[in-house]
Amino acid sequence: MKKLLAILALTAAGLSGCGGGNDAASQKLTVAATAVPHAEILEVVKPLLAKQGVELDVRVFNDYVQPNDQVAQKLLDVSYFETEPYLDSYNRSRGTKLTTIVGVHIEPFGAYSRKFKSLDALPQGADVVIPNDPSNNSRALILLHKSGVIQLRDPTDALATLRDITANPKQLKFRELDAAMLPRILDQVDLALINTNYALDAGLDPTKDALAIEGRDSPYVNFLVGRPDNLDDPRVKKLAAALTGPEVKSFIEKKYRGAVLPAF
Repeated sequence: MKKLLAILALTAAGLSGCGGGNDAASQKLTVAATAVPHAEILEVVKPLLAKQGVELDVRVFNDYVQPNDQVAQKLLDVSYFETEPYLDSYNRSRGTKLTTIVGVHIEPFGAYSRKFKSLDALPQGADVVIPNDPSNNSRALILLHKSGVIQLRDPTDALATLRDITANPKQLKFRELDAAMLPRILDQVDLALINTNYALDAGLDPTKDALAIEGRDSPYVNFLVGRPDNLDDPRVKKLAAALTGPEVKSFIEKKYRGAVLPAF
């Protein structure tokens, strides 16, 4: 009987140890992000969350589709890389219900050229590349409209397309390519409309190198995004609070010097 009780006690202790391990593992939170500035910002909050018992596991992607795909498929917990118009477009095309959690920062979108020093210098028939995803495609066209290069039927339409161009005085030739490719072919084209995260990753300084750039009033805030089933997860709430805390605000202002702006 004593031997049996001893065995039962050891078994219970072992099970208790397993349970403790699972509890510890359940405190890990996986987040999909692009490298710059999102993953860099997440590195700032890692130690803050660690103090609260949350281990932040950052998975870096170089495109805008896979991060949301993996969150929607419950392979990862949350994503941090996108604007609300992009998320709306993604949800419509995929039939998903990913949801914004908190707005963190703004990346003013810019127009870049290695060949010309101003938009006025663009020649007739210039080769212009813009992102091919719906929201950033529209964002590029709206920036060119506001800069006086083209005219759109409705410049407030967040999903405007090339078909909505009503005037193109320079007869610009537009090509739509994956957003991540645009910095790589900047030397080969006359003008490229590039997301700031990819511009920074390519060594461009948006505040100095952009021929045109969105202002501080840009509505394109980058959000932390999750699924309806994990919005109330304490780990997610801790991440949201950390991303909108003073440490992150100070880091964004000092690190990016206006190329990225805090949205809170």
